[in-house]
Amino acid sequence: MQLLLPIAEKIAARLIERRETIAVTESSTGGLIAAALLAVPGASAFFLGGAVAYTRAARLALLGIGDADMQGLRPSTEAYSLMIARRVRERHNATWGLGETGATGPTGNRYGDAAGHTCIAAAGPIERATTLETGSADRQANMDAFTKRALEFFYEAISAKS
Repeated sequence: MQLLLPIAEKIAARLIERRETIAVTESSTGGLIAAALLAVPGASAFFLGGAVAYTRAARLALLGIGDADMQGLRPSTEAYSLMIARRVRERHNATWGLGETGATGPTGNRYGDAAGHTCIAAAGPIERATTLETGSADRQANMDAFTKRALEFFYEAISAKS
């Protein structure tokens, strides 16, 4: 957590300065993105909520995304990460939504992605998505790498908005 705090603090400062808010949906990071943001004192000024949508049932219960919404789409893609970022943003009435989905390891996921694969998206005044491939099967190392990249990516996104 200590390694994530500097970037989380930069995100917090930017959001507070702009009076903007964030909601997070994550999967393979297991709540670490939200935990990093909530470790910043004063997080209630910018953090509205989050969800770990790790399963199909959780995705339906927490985000209201059912089978009809998933037609032509599969998890662990940039398009899906953008969908969940948009949905968590809408459900929390936040300025920004951040979505993460992937395969931490030690094996790949059922969709054919290798361990070390994650897709991250930011939805808000601007939208963007990215993919990270670590090439590692180390579950904990991937969770840390995915979380770090998600926070860096989100900071880049909010910095690009003028």
